[in-house]
Amino acid sequence: MPLTGIEIYKLLPQTNCKECGEPTCLAFAMKLAAGKTELALCPTVSEEAKAKLAEAAAPPIRVVTVGTGERAVKLGGETVMFRHEKRFENPPGLAILISDTMVEAEINARLEKLNKLQYERVGLTLRPEMVATKNDSGEAAKFEAVIKKVTQAGDASLILMSDNADVLAAGLKVCADRKPLLYAATKENLARVADLAKESSCPVVAKATNLDELIELSTKLTEVGVKDIVLDSGARTLRQAFEDQVVIRRAALVKKFRPLGFPTIVLPAEMTDDPMKEAVIASALVAKYAGIIVLSDFYGESLFPLLVERMNVYTDPQRPLSTTEGIYKIGAPTENSPVLVTTNFSLTYFIVSAEIENSRVSSYLLVKSTGGLSVVTAWAAGKFVADTIAPFVKKSGIEEQIKHRKLIIPGLVAAESGSLEEELPGWEVLVGPREAVNIPAYLKQWHP
Repeated sequence: MPLTGIEIYKLLPQTNCKECGEPTCLAFAMKLAAGKTELALCPTVSEEAKAKLAEAAAPPIRVVTVGTGERAVKLGGETVMFRHEKRFENPPGLAILISDTMVEAEINARLEKLNKLQYERVGLTLRPEMVATKNDSGEAAKFEAVIKKVTQAGDASLILMSDNADVLAAGLKVCADRKPLLYAATKENLARVADLAKESSCPVVAKATNLDELIELSTKLTEVGVKDIVLDSGARTLRQAFEDQVVIRRAALVKKFRPLGFPTIVLPAEMTDDPMKEAVIASALVAKYAGIIVLSDFYGESLFPLLVERMNVYTDPQRPLSTTEGIYKIGAPTENSPVLVTTNFSLTYFIVSAEIENSRVSSYLLVKSTGGLSVVTAWAAGKFVADTIAPFVKKSGIEEQIKHRKLIIPGLVAAESGSLEEELPGWEVLVGPREAVNIPAYLKQWHP
């Protein structure tokens, strides 16, 4: 069982040195017990104490990594039920399902979607990360062939799906270096699949038909030395899946129940034949704790909203979502294109850039770092005023990219236009619209 704050305090040096960032060792111990800090922050804790505190320092939901390299998917590590309490740590992986009974053209089409369906939003690239290869044929050779094709098509993280341990072993030979997720260990094949997981150092899914059976499976896997486990409760309806996700999360975080202290996998692909209903199910499970979501196929009109939802849910609510400071080219701007400036609050950037695109007037958008604050808030805080905007414009490099010297500022900070012209000799400061929706009409009247 995890240690209490007082038990942790007894193992600390009790010097109150404050080097951990807390005023006392007791305060640090309480935060450590709540999973809100790291033991590594204590500079003087003994090695013996570290060993004893390892369980208390570990998150109540184990961190499990599927895959290798840049597209490895990290799951778990969660410490709160609701994101306003702190934040959610690791966003769910989105997987496309590829069966070994599909014709080659269909497999190729799905792999193409996996690689091409990616989107730029607020300076981030949003894309799915995983492929779930399923052995529907029952033949190891076909399973191996599909896995080989998937591995050659890109670096996506893999899920190998078969209840037959021998087929899983055959598929694993093709991609063991990619550290795939083995799906799944059941009560019928647990010993054999557990051996595969240990031999290959790969994570494994414990697949049950209900929560009681799931607890039994995860306990047995842990007892035989398998630590990296992903849970499948067997739910194949939205209601049951939703309930199971909440129960699993609450048991792990509130009750500190170790057999359920692992990330989860859900399969909307097996819950409905309607792609849009599948997307709705997936959207509910993005918000309610799923670690991996397996979809039957990817469609741009449903995948994009899921990616945006995932991004929004898994941002830190205590820190504004911000865009990187710099020059953003909207369209194909030239040396005579307009130059606009705004703050790096992501919603502001997204709205302004979208309206510039709607205008069909290629432009440069200068994004000034304001700590993620919106235009009005940043202006009131003194972070988006002439004294800060002018140095940014000078060092941004925009002067080397344009012939004219005209800068368009948001209408909401029109009061800064005079001071800004004083700070930027040779520049003409133009006051743009107060509302972003009016940007297209404004830009269509642009003359360098």
